[in-house]
Amino acid sequence: MDDTWTIVWKEWKDAIIPGGKVEYIRPVLFIALLGIIWPLITGQSWLTLSTGTLLICVIFPFFYILNYIGDAFAGERERHTLETLLASRISDRAILWGKVIATVGYIWGMALIASLLGAVVVNLSIGRGPWMFYTPISHWLAMLVLTMLTCLLSASGGILVSLHSATARQASQTLLLSMLVLLVVIYFLVRAVPVQLIQALGYSQIMLITMLVLAVIDAILLVISMASFRRSRLILN
Repeated sequence: MDDTWTIVWKEWKDAIIPGGKVEYIRPVLFIALLGIIWPLITGQSWLTLSTGTLLICVIFPFFYILNYIGDAFAGERERHTLETLLASRISDRAILWGKVIATVGYIWGMALIASLLGAVVVNLSIGRGPWMFYTPISHWLAMLVLTMLTCLLSASGGILVSLHSATARQASQTLLLSMLVLLVVIYFLVRAVPVQLIQALGYSQIMLITMLVLAVIDAILLVISMASFRRSRLILN
């Protein structure tokens, strides 16, 4: 476990320090868009977590994570630091899990901060009456879980692509195209579900089914990534 957190700390440090001011601006812009601008545009309806608000809160981190995860192994290969990492005594599992946890934790943490800030911004913009929070709070908690699962989907898929990409740019392009195709497939699958079935299911049931499906897909991608991660093969490549 210590080795995993060593990789997590390395990834967090590498994500911010080398890029200088630009890497500090990115999370600020992320939080500003998700926690200030969109709550101001939607107003009080932001706190009801309507379908549109939910999609914004989930999809924005999902795509934002693509800026980082493509660099996980392909970027290390480009910078010629992959050999040093693989030559260490850190286990394959610790390296893989460390990169996944670092990326998901970084983006999901910003999404959490943005959601809390959004509630404050909405209340300040109203300027009257008692302070409100997301209603019901169970929907807010469900949104956070759904955001984590979608971030994990993006990260686990990104790790798999990055393992087989020569450059970070190639990995990012492949990831973007793959995720767009995935969203189109999901859209048509949802459209294929009978309207009567959707109407018969409640909000909680739909969220639970979605979470279960995402959890299964995440688990499959992580297992495939672990099976694909072979230190000897990566060193030879």
